[in-house]
Amino acid sequence: MDSGAAKGREVVLSVKDLTVGFGDHLVLDRLNLDIYRGEILGFVGASGSGKSVLMRTVLRLLPRRSGSIRILGADFDRISDAERVALDMRLGVLFQHGALFSALTVRENIQVPMREYLDLPQSMMDELARLKVELVGLAPEAADKFPSELSGGMIKRAALARALALDPDLVFLDEPTSGLDPIGAAEFDELIVKLRDTLGLTVYMVTHDLDSLFSVCDRIAVLGNKKVLVEGTIEDMLACDDPWVQSYFQGKRARAIVRS
Repeated sequence: MDSGAAKGREVVLSVKDLTVGFGDHLVLDRLNLDIYRGEILGFVGASGSGKSVLMRTVLRLLPRRSGSIRILGADFDRISDAERVALDMRLGVLFQHGALFSALTVRENIQVPMREYLDLPQSMMDELARLKVELVGLAPEAADKFPSELSGGMIKRAALARALALDPDLVFLDEPTSGLDPIGAAEFDELIVKLRDTLGLTVYMVTHDLDSLFSVCDRIAVLGNKKVLVEGTIEDMLACDDPWVQSYFQGKRARAIVRS
């Protein structure tokens, strides 16, 4: 635990002794992780180490064998169905490839959470969708386009607009810059920071992107051996003596980023 980061800060996501497995294969074993209000946490690990499994388990998309998960002060195992719905509305999710509904326009995709959780007139949902499109930096005309008509960067922004549809407190981003060119990835990173600062978001970001880790993440957590190996600032990562962490954060690509 990074005690410096923890001092006096509100924990908005707390994972304790989490164990997840499929058949005889154990993916996560008594994993612990805390995320603090207002931070951008970068979650990193080798391919296949279980990063997305952890995120999907936290979101109750995958079952867990043991352990506890508290989100925004609530334990999903101990609250009513109505409280679970209210809590779900405070969470936003951007999946790795956007996961937009191909038969719906951008506006209609953004309105999916509104239709599921709210009872609003169409005119109000149209105005809210327009505001979300503007918030993520898309042109107004993008609202009427279908996902097949969008570039990769536009898909990411449209999916982010949907994740923000209900004004969440905590946003989960799964590889948000994957597939983007360096300029597009840097612009998306800047957007995440701007939204965090403007909306007061807490961001849980699964990523492989070294630029994102170095430039926008307040803290980083590294998954390895089915647990969080180390967590802290980029300086903590550079000082860590774990071989994988050293190779990842002090390799040639990382050194090039530091020099630039």
